[in-house]
Amino acid sequence: DPLALEVGYALIPLVDTNQGGDFLSRVKSIRRQTALDMGVIVPPIHITDNFRLNPKEYSILLKGVEIARGELNVDSLLAINSGSAREQLPGSPTHDPTFNLPAVWIRSQQKEHAQVAGYTVVDPPTVLATHLSEVIKSRIYELLGRQETKALLDHLSETHQKLVEETVPKTLSLGEIQKVLQNLLRERVSIRDLATIVENIADCGAMTKDPDLLTEYVRQALARSICKNIVNEKNELLLFTLSPEIEQTITKGVTHTDKGFFLILEPRAMEDILRKLSGSFHSAVGKSQMILLTSANVRTHVKRLTERVLPNLVVLSHNEIPSNVRVMSLGTLA
Repeated sequence: DPLALEVGYALIPLVDTNQGGDFLSRVKSIRRQTALDMGVIVPPIHITDNFRLNPKEYSILLKGVEIARGELNVDSLLAINSGSAREQLPGSPTHDPTFNLPAVWIRSQQKEHAQVAGYTVVDPPTVLATHLSEVIKSRIYELLGRQETKALLDHLSETHQKLVEETVPKTLSLGEIQKVLQNLLRERVSIRDLATIVENIADCGAMTKDPDLLTEYVRQALARSICKNIVNEKNELLLFTLSPEIEQTITKGVTHTDKGFFLILEPRAMEDILRKLSGSFHSAVGKSQMILLTSANVRTHVKRLTERVLPNLVVLSHNEIPSNVRVMSLGTLA
């Protein structure tokens, strides 16, 4: 099975319908909502017990390899401090497994008090469902193989037959289109508007076959879709910009080969940039949405450079901001 969830024996009641667990219905909702949000069908998730795990532990696996793990107290509630808590609560300190926020396991009788004190209080099934949903969204690009790409194009062909016929394989191969779609999903860009994506691939495919360059062109066409989930209620983007010095260092490190464009930096220079960016973001924005604005020619390289240490960082280029969105700079990272 591509996706699997294993649970320790203390968590079996959560996933066993015979014991009153409703988690299977939550999984169905996760798969349905992910398909609506991202435009990709999530395969069935195999759920089983694993007595090698600690009783309260669970493990999320992708293609047989563990990619996430957490622990639940089934008889408690998790009070999560997202930065607005005004007091410490008695209980068992821990961290939210999804976003690594400070949290504490509390008794159900403490729920109302914890909410008044500024905590977000959730039950164990919700903790598990949220973690599973976020892991799926962050790794969904790995679930999009050639077979899945072909199925998406076949479905698109029912309404846009000429577009698909002119694009695959005349302009680009199935594998090249798959890589563009994977690039988008890797940064949590929905591919639900597949017609627009393929239309732009068809237009730009005559100029380049490089998946990364094609992805940048497609992202510009999807600018409204990309920005709609990260603007505030005033239709503003609160973001940081990259200093000219760092952009210049990255630009100089971009190397072109017959396999595409790659960023090659001296290890010390790379570590220096990552340290500066990581430190600046953590001190400036804490746990809030992190958005960085760069020039189009380095956007991909900045994202790949930072995705290990700042996985939730949204990297936008100037070309990806719709004209009706107001940009509010929070500062320059240098």
